[in-house]
Amino acid sequence: MFRDLSASSVFMGLLAAFVGFASSFAVVLQGLRAAGATEAEAASGLMAIAIAKGIAAIALSGKTRIPIAIAWSTPGAALLATSGALPGGFAEAVGAFLVSGLLLAATGLFRPLARVIERIPASLASALLAGVLLTLCLAPFRAIAFNPLWGLVILIGWVVGGRIGRVWSAPGALAGFILVVIFGVRPEMSAFAALTTAAIQPPIFVQPIFTVAGLVGIALPLYVVTMAGQNLPGAGVLKAHGYPTHAGLVLSVSGFASMLAAPFGGHACNYAAITAAMCMGEEAHPDPARRYWASITAGGCYVLLGVFAGLTAGFVALAPTVLIESVAGLALLGAFAAAAYAAFARVEDREASAVTLLATASGLSMFGVSGAFWGLLGGGAIHWLRKTK
Repeated sequence: MFRDLSASSVFMGLLAAFVGFASSFAVVLQGLRAAGATEAEAASGLMAIAIAKGIAAIALSGKTRIPIAIAWSTPGAALLATSGALPGGFAEAVGAFLVSGLLLAATGLFRPLARVIERIPASLASALLAGVLLTLCLAPFRAIAFNPLWGLVILIGWVVGGRIGRVWSAPGALAGFILVVIFGVRPEMSAFAALTTAAIQPPIFVQPIFTVAGLVGIALPLYVVTMAGQNLPGAGVLKAHGYPTHAGLVLSVSGFASMLAAPFGGHACNYAAITAAMCMGEEAHPDPARRYWASITAGGCYVLLGVFAGLTAGFVALAPTVLIESVAGLALLGAFAAAAYAAFARVEDREASAVTLLATASGLSMFGVSGAFWGLLGGGAIHWLRKTK
């Protein structure tokens, strides 16, 4: 394994973990608080789910030797934010988290579902990936609109890095981001002093309470949105890059990891999509067989980010989210272009691919399920109708 290790895969893994944590940790905290957690319990939940997904990513990528990235359920956290607290408080929500994790793990052992994931047409999988990446790839230009000077510094860093060599494009963008944070966003050193007040907080065990209200109100909806909003698109990203999905194994391991994190406030973890694409592109390594180290690195970084969750959240809060997303968007431009090309390469699949891509990128959400699921469902229907006419 260590002969496959490379500097480019380590860098992309670190960048993927930073982007994955920074872009959505606030949603996780908001969701846990809305479910009845105290500030300390919400911080414990953030720590637990970050460590759980990091360990799962290391184990899965090390075993399969493919870049399987794991994320926390952002749609699930958004669902918690809108569902409100249960009568039994956060302990009842924790019981629901355990049941949801059990359902996710059991789904991995249910082979028919794994076969459905593996039969997604390659063109639709590529369209799904392009749709997932499109919004993020627009972030560099939204950053310029937000603040032309800051956005252009990051873009120029990406261009200059690319002139040195393709693998230096993303490091160049990150260097531009660091310059913006130090000299633009927070030039006063006093802003960094606040970070030193955040201590490592131990995880808090919450005795779970199991109720019918928790099952119906949180466990089942959390399971559904995690499967449809994260696991299905995540498997599609693997397929779009030509890797086997290992659906049964990934669902079982991520479900089990969710169960381990639940008593400490963690809600759910699952396949990653956007950060997975960062670990699977040529920027991670020219040889697809050696890119799995990017996911292993990301997993290790997630564990550290979880342990130091308070410090990490404080540092990330120094910069607007759009600037963090712009770095990721620039790193993923090549992956978006390749996915879009593959999605529309076959003339007979173009309409179905267009439906999948546009619905996924539109921000469509129905019944708490994101546009990625509906895009794949709609594109699949068009694909089937074209084949059967």
